Amino acid sequence: MLAAYAARFDADHPLTALEVDQRPEPEAAPGWAVLPVVATGLNHHDLWSLRGVGLRAEQLPMILGCDAVARHPELGEVVVYPVVPGTPGWAGDTTLDPRRSLLSELHQGTLAEHVTVPEGSWVPKPEHLSAVEAAALSTAWLTAYRMLFRNAQVTPGDTVLVQGAGGGVATALVQLGAAAGLRVWVTSRDGLKRERAVELGADRAFEPGARLPERVDAVLESVGAATWSHSVNALRPGGTIVICGATSGDAPAKAELTKIFFKQLRVIGSTMGTHEELSKLCSFVARTGLRPQVDSVFALSDAREALEKMERGDVVGKIGITV
Repeated sequence: MLAAYAARFDADHPLTALEVDQRPEPEAAPGWAVLPVVATGLNHHDLWSLRGVGLRAEQLPMILGCDAVARHPELGEVVVYPVVPGTPGWAGDTTLDPRRSLLSELHQGTLAEHVTVPEGSWVPKPEHLSAVEAAALSTAWLTAYRMLFRNAQVTPGDTVLVQGAGGGVATALVQLGAAAGLRVWVTSRDGLKRERAVELGADRAFEPGARLPERVDAVLESVGAATWSHSVNALRPGGTIVICGATSGDAPAKAELTKIFFKQLRVIGSTMGTHEELSKLCSFVARTGLRPQVDSVFALSDAREALEKMERGDVVGKIGITV
């Protein structure tokens, strides 16, 4: 079967580690199912894998990809839940399992003609979405859903700041937040990305580090070091920062600890979401008619060009892959 996979690692030039070629058809272990992939999408996780982050050499070759809509023999098209429990008998929140993984970490990923997943690791696809749109729900939109509705603890009418508009998670935060009745503000260095965020539902858009008209109830952070001080200073007393990543690095010049304790701010880490949250997300999208913003669509055979586009950063929303 055709697949896009990490054949080696290259920390500085990750795309030199990518191969798009034939791989053996997967076989299902007990408790797992093999499903044909209809569509998938890219995440920065794929570039980190090519750099060797989270993988060991003995795991190669590793098929990339966390997102997928697959075809179930009885249910039709389903959204794949990409979190794989690792602790035997784990019954709690899957994201808190210390041995959990994502597809493409310990188990082969979704950028292929077939994917193997644990039985039941799927949710019916919202009918109004295309397969490419629905694939975005697996990772970026699930991450955004948990950030907003579980960890930020905001309610309709509150104001939230999304740092770094344009990426898949940030765009999902804008669309979900606006649909839920939040006032969403965003930052971006790119004027076109600021304009596009407003078109997608953001109330206002600012340059990074800009002085805001007022303090916000929550900041939704995935940039890290470059925006950390601004995130802390943007919050009202008692406000919350929810952080799901650190694309600019995880060592800010100032930790701002004095402001964090004096203003009694909450700093919450957030990773992915549960199977139940994916089901609730799909229901919310179906009820509201939301459509994930898709930047562009490539064939699986053109996965290299798709990853090059993501590496350049000229993206608003998700890059989709048709299989």
